[in-house]
Formats: sequence, structure tokens, C-alpha cells
Amino acid sequence: MKEQYKVGIISDTHGLLREEVINYLKTCDYIIHGGDINTEDVLKKLKDIAPTYVVRGNNDKSGWAEKLPKELYFTIGNIRFYMVHNKKDISSNLKNVDAIIFGHSHKYFCEIIEDILWLNPGSCGKRRFNLPINFVIMTIENSNYSIEKVDILFE
Repeated sequence: MKEQYKVGIISDTHGLLREEVINYLKTCDYIIHGGDINTEDVLKKLKDIAPTYVVRGNNDKSGWAEKLPKELYFTIGNIRFYMVHNKKDISSNLKNVDAIIFGHSHKYFCEIIEDILWLNPGSCGKRRFNLPINFVIMTIENSNYSIEKVDILFE
């Protein structure tokens, strides 16, 4: 098993996969998308770049999106993830999880709460609500990880 993984964590692309984001994701071993993809084309592009973990967001309504899970448990390296689009939908009895990934608010959030990483990578799609455009690159090495917040300059 490989010992180090680079993971691109994005959310709320809303049908727009920016070239700057694609360039970062091309350096990643995995991609995590916290929902509100909005188009199957964006999902296909992500899967062409790297293995992709994704959940369905409240704006993912077409037939292709109905097949996406609303919540997802998965492991990369030795890090155990739980992902859901809206923080309000997080189960209150999560066990054996190292990181919780969510989106929806378009607001970056990164905090360790009771030894669990709570991470919203922000939004890297269409600029909304006058919020910044950002996402996260996570580097996983064995049971450790580091987080790099990436801000995209916008028009």
C-alpha cells in the first residue's frame, strides 16, 4: 500500500469546473466532492482525473444524480472519512471516523472537534453570496494528514 496520498477536496461546483482547480486536481491521487455538482459532465471530468468520492447535494436533481449517495463512508490511506452535503444532516452517533467532509454553505470551515476533523472546503464553482472561491488539498501520510486551503482569485 502506498504511504502518502494527495487528495483534492472540493464542493459546490454548481456546474463549473474551473481550469485552476483542474490543474490542482491533476496532481491528486483522489478527489472528494461534497455535493452540488449540478451536471454529470463535471462528475465525468473529475472521474477522468482521479478516483472520486462524491455525495449528492440539494441541487443535484437529475436522473444521474439520483444514483449518488446522500452520505458516504470511505477510507483513504489510514484516514476514515464520513461525507454528507449539508452539515445539518450529519449523524449524531458517528463512530470510527477521523474526518467529516461537508459542503452546502459555500463557507470554508476547518476545525478539530473531539479528535475529528470537520471540514467544509468552501465552493470552487460559480461565485455566490460574495464569498471567496476555495478548496482544499489534503496530504495523507500513514495516520497523519495536513490541510492546505487554496484560494482562487476571481473576476
